[in-house]
Amino acid sequence: MSSARVHWGMPKRYDQPCPVAKTLELVGDRWTLLAVRDLLPGTKRFQDLLSSLPGIAPNILSARLKLMEEHGLVARRFYSDHPPRAEYALTDKGRELGMIVGALAAWGSRHVYKHAKLVHAECGHPVRLRYYCPDCGERVRGAEVTLKRGRARARKSSAA
Repeated sequence: MSSARVHWGMPKRYDQPCPVAKTLELVGDRWTLLAVRDLLPGTKRFQDLLSSLPGIAPNILSARLKLMEEHGLVARRFYSDHPPRAEYALTDKGRELGMIVGALAAWGSRHVYKHAKLVHAECGHPVRLRYYCPDCGERVRGAEVTLKRGRARARKSSAA
């Protein structure tokens, strides 16, 4: 077995000081954002998620939910002790991923899955995602957005 292979329960590491790479290390595995999508409307039981994600193996779903719980994206609550049965809900941190899922859906409906549109439920017109500056109260063009890097946390040296 090659050491370059990634075990199904181990997240990918990009080793890049970039918020996109760091976020993908957490939510970029297959099925993770689809689980988020299915949890956005509200709490779901494990079996409900298994049914809503055709093709996912129970051990993979379990691993994804465990990783999401470890990172504070979902909260697990047991509703039965014998046998143990759990339900899952997005935390506030997890619900913030709704914007990412929405952005993927918007892009996909324009370029990949063109017979579906994201629309405003009230009027039926298509919606768009935009950058917005709450301090200025203005929309911001993508070309006007830049990444401002803060100070990186100091890493502990393994050579002591």
